[in-house]
Amino acid sequence: MATALITGASAGLGLEFAWQLATARHDLVLVARDEDRLQDLAGQLRAAAGVRVQVLPADLSVPDDVARVARRLASPGAGDEGPVGLLVNNAGFATHQRFVGGDVDLEVNALDVMVEAVLVLSHAAAGQMTARGRGAILNVASVAALTAGGTYAAAKAWVRSFTEGLAVELKDSGVTATVLCPGFTHTEFHDRAGVDVSGMPGIAWLNADRVVTAALADVRRGVVISTPSARYRLASAALRVLPRTAVRAVGSYR
Repeated sequence: MATALITGASAGLGLEFAWQLATARHDLVLVARDEDRLQDLAGQLRAAAGVRVQVLPADLSVPDDVARVARRLASPGAGDEGPVGLLVNNAGFATHQRFVGGDVDLEVNALDVMVEAVLVLSHAAAGQMTARGRGAILNVASVAALTAGGTYAAAKAWVRSFTEGLAVELKDSGVTATVLCPGFTHTEFHDRAGVDVSGMPGIAWLNADRVVTAALADVRRGVVISTPSARYRLASAALRVLPRTAVRAVGSYR
C-alpha cells in the first residue's frame, strides 16, 4: 500500500487519520512538533497494525523544518522508505484573538502553518506524484472558510480555493486534490485554543472517526470538496447563497 504523510499527526483529526490509514495497511510518515508524542504513537501503530512508521518532527512555522518535510515528499523513495502516495495537510490551530490589538506574530505563525506550509508541501508532493502518475493530496480546511470568521476563516478559505485550483491543474494526471471542510468536531482543537464551546448544541458536533472515514472515501473517489454530514453540506450551501452582508453579520456576532 502507498505511504501516507500526515502533518499535525499527534492529535485531533491527524491522529485519527494515522490510525485509520495504519489500519488500512498504509505505511506512515508522521509530522508534528512533539517528538515524544510522535514516537509513542509510532510504537502503538507498529504494534497494532504492523506497518512501517517514520517519525519526522517538524515545526511548520519554521522554513527549514518545512523544507525538510518537503524533501521527504519529493523523494521517490529509497530502501525501506517508499514514495509518499498520500499527503494529508492537517496541521493548524486557532489564534483565538481579535485581529485588531492582537499579537501579530501569532497571526503570522498561523499563516505560516496553515497557508505557506500547505503550499510548499503540496508543491513537493504534486511534483513527485505526477512524475509517477498516481497519488492524492488531502488538505484540511473548514466550513469556516465560507464565513467571515476572522483570520482562521481566511486561512481556510485560501486552502479551499487553492485546493480547487490544484485539482483543476492535476486533472488527467493520475493525481487528485481534495479539500476537507468539516464543521465542529470532537477533538483537542478547541481545548488547545482555549475556546469555550460549552454552549454549542450537540447537533453541531461531528465525531472525528466519521469525519476521517468520509474524507478518505472521498479521496478514493476523487471528490474535490469533501464536507462530512448532511447538516454541514446544507449549512455550506446556505452560506454560499446568503448575501455576504448576512454572512458578515454572523461573523460580527462571533
